[in-house]
Amino acid sequence: MKKIVKYSSLAALGLVAAGVLAACSGGEKKEAASGEATSDKKEIVVATNASPKPFNYEENGELTGFEIEVVRAIFKDSDKYTVKFEKTEWSGIFAGLDADRYQMAVNNISYTKERAEKYLYAAPTAKNPNVLVVKKDDDSIKSLDDIGGKSTEVVQGTTSAKQLEEYNKQHADNPTVLNYTKADFQQIMGRLSDGQFDYKIFDKIGVETVIKNQGLDNLKVIELPSDQQPYVYPLLAKGQDELKSFVDKRIQELYKDGTLEKLSQQFFGGSYLPAEADIK
Repeated sequence: MKKIVKYSSLAALGLVAAGVLAACSGGEKKEAASGEATSDKKEIVVATNASPKPFNYEENGELTGFEIEVVRAIFKDSDKYTVKFEKTEWSGIFAGLDADRYQMAVNNISYTKERAEKYLYAAPTAKNPNVLVVKKDDDSIKSLDDIGGKSTEVVQGTTSAKQLEEYNKQHADNPTVLNYTKADFQQIMGRLSDGQFDYKIFDKIGVETVIKNQGLDNLKVIELPSDQQPYVYPLLAKGQDELKSFVDKRIQELYKDGTLEKLSQQFFGGSYLPAEADIK
């Protein structure tokens, strides 16, 4: 009799164990199915240099900034795409787009004819005119007419670097001195403040943000005349035409529903949006 009870107990334990295994097995299948549903979405890798603030930066180890949050808003609730950010050097952004490692990039990127031949420009998300920055006690530089013989720091391949390289071609008799660097904009502005070079050309929002955040009160900003719309754009790799259509449509929607305005006020402290007619 004792034997029967013993075997019955073992059998019962076996049934319980089998039930537990079955339950575990069912749970694993459910998770796998969920994973498969997620993997149906195409992952879009977005490159950024995480600079300059307030366009792209890190806070408490997390990427944020106007462009980062615009991208998140673009892909929010998408049933087709998921988004992943990857931080890299400025030059690495374009090398990654060329190699199809990245499908998209945001980094306060302006329009140039050369880039338009290699990449796809999405609709603009912000307006950001260039300015000239010098020390307050320097009266020798009042406009671009005065930069001949003066020195500055530039990052290879940026719009301002190309602008000044073109300037030197046109003013070969008295060129400006270009010191190439891989430093970020905050470091460059600090060195300008310390008098390590004479001036810097950069966008107004980035300049005013760094001067305020770093307390660079010895610097002054000089407005530069321009006949062009200095817009900021997401950039996409060649061949990403379907993605570009999706991004353009979402940017139009974010403009109309007030999301772009809200993010502009949050990160820029004002309205720096492109003209509605140019968001197309």
